[in-house]
Amino acid sequence: MTADAARIWTAALIIIGDEILSGRTQDRNVSQIAAWLNVQGIRLREVRVVADDTDAIVEAVNILRARNDYLFTTGGIGPTHDDITVDAIAIALGVRVEIHPTARAVLAEYYETRGGLTEARLRMARVPAGASLIENRMSGAPGIRHGNIFIMAGVPHITAMMLESLSGQLEGGLPLLSAQIGCWVPESEVAELLRETERTHEGCQIGSYPFFREGKVGANFVIRSTDRQSLDACMVALTAGLEAAGWPVTQDGI
Repeated sequence: MTADAARIWTAALIIIGDEILSGRTQDRNVSQIAAWLNVQGIRLREVRVVADDTDAIVEAVNILRARNDYLFTTGGIGPTHDDITVDAIAIALGVRVEIHPTARAVLAEYYETRGGLTEARLRMARVPAGASLIENRMSGAPGIRHGNIFIMAGVPHITAMMLESLSGQLEGGLPLLSAQIGCWVPESEVAELLRETERTHEGCQIGSYPFFREGKVGANFVIRSTDRQSLDACMVALTAGLEAAGWPVTQDGI
């Protein structure tokens, strides 16, 4: 973790796959990657979903890696012809695609009793030249790291394993802490209170998330900060302001 705790480290995520855009598959990686990054002291700042299209992937990679400290991708690194993520990222980086010898050895061992290392399975050992590997204890096929780019599986439980192997390895700032309160109030009624409370508590952000349940309107308020004391003080102030205005608060939200 960097000594410059004040710096905000950022990441972007590209979700790659026609199956996501068609609605056949529901993405579950955004939330788990965002939560993992927060623990590493890194903010997920933007997410883009792109098709299995080389030009679209190249464009997204070059734009997002340039304006963030880290770039993660999920999907498109399997054994089939439409798994083109590695090729597209190699184009974006201006490098060739090569077989990583360690990845080949890992796959050969994994598939030794599963039908052997076929040409299709060998595709999962392909990396942009100069890349290192991200361990995958679940299915053998590794993820890939090239500089500030992390190329990961689309299957959520495999992605989780890859994230676990990266824990503590990325430079970041202080973890982002959060606390939540909620009450049955239209957010328009307390917009000024939210704005003023955030203004007077430096380093804190307040997000408002309205809902409609049981025929009533309410909102949950999430306070975020890298400093626990600031977070707690902001939460106390917001709670007091809401209750003084006649809106009883429920801790941990509604």
